[in-house]
Amino acid sequence: MRKPQVLVFIDWYAPYFKAGGPVRSLVNLVEHLGAQVQFHVVTGDRDYMATTNEAGVPIDRWTTAEAGERVYHASPAGRSWAVWRRLIESGEWDVVYINGLYSLWSTIVPLWLLRGSGVRRIVAVRGMLAKGPMRQSGLKKRAFLTAMKWLGAFKGVEFQATNDEEAGDIRRWFGAGATVHLVQNLARQPESRPPAPLSKRVGEVRLVSFGRIAEEKNTLFAIERLARVKGKVHFTLYGTVYDKDYHARCQRAIATLPPATVVEWHGQLSPERVADALREAHFLYMPSVGENFGHAMLEALTAGRPLLISDRTPWKGLLAANAGWDLPLEHPEGFEAALQQAVDMDQRTYDERVRGAYAMGSRYLNDPAPVQRSFRMFRP
Repeated sequence: MRKPQVLVFIDWYAPYFKAGGPVRSLVNLVEHLGAQVQFHVVTGDRDYMATTNEAGVPIDRWTTAEAGERVYHASPAGRSWAVWRRLIESGEWDVVYINGLYSLWSTIVPLWLLRGSGVRRIVAVRGMLAKGPMRQSGLKKRAFLTAMKWLGAFKGVEFQATNDEEAGDIRRWFGAGATVHLVQNLARQPESRPPAPLSKRVGEVRLVSFGRIAEEKNTLFAIERLARVKGKVHFTLYGTVYDKDYHARCQRAIATLPPATVVEWHGQLSPERVADALREAHFLYMPSVGENFGHAMLEALTAGRPLLISDRTPWKGLLAANAGWDLPLEHPEGFEAALQQAVDMDQRTYDERVRGAYAMGSRYLNDPAPVQRSFRMFRP
């Protein structure tokens, strides 16, 4: 049987990883469906916030990657409307799969060139319509979406939502009649590995976060909540600095913390090293303003590390599952109370949380439904 041919546009792709969730989502999708779907990925030639092609990937030509996908790493000089038109017209695509909403080369140009065509177009909005992200540069985003709709760029376009809330966001912006595929993001290929044991002393806790040092990840909020916590706290941040002014505010907040509270920033970790960092931490602490999936959260759960996160992610019901806390950002005192509970937790209670987190992560990893729904989305 002929494989569906899917042309993908995304700003960043493997071997680069610093853009976080969207890259991980696509890499996982390709790894799971590579035997059933032929992916052709058009992307950039450098990592998020980078200025050079650090990995030395071949540029401006098609190559074949590890999972069998074809990849076109476009250099800045090699991007043009004419090149994009040639790439689009170079094959008979069953689907053109667009990742994100606001990128010039991964969203605007492909959608514009495909206006009025009979080619199926699916836009994965990647959480960009959620209330939290829409508050940042909200006026520009609203103006852009309104203009693109008025010009017909979204006419006939289908959308991918990863949860019911995101499906509602899509219909709010593009109309109740919009075609929405409710398809969860896929996790990495599952590994059968029990949680690593970790000593937990009363009065001490080690926290970790993976994500950009940026307003949408709520890094400053996370740091400020530590100010009233009593006990020994070690909080390690792994992530790229997106906004230097915001990072400076974080540094100033760190300087006011109690002496027993240490916050360290180590820059972005490669995906292969995340598991090692999780093994050294008691909790994943990420009160972000919104996540359409949260790959780091799933990786923490599958490593048996409970979560302390906001209620604006798909990972809900954590307290009932004995897997951590998902709390409203409108009540910062709730985060402070949970942090104090984490510090005061003894080994027996912590081990119960570890088992709860691992059980929750394992259920998701071993559910075949997300992979099946993903394949159905691309079938002609």
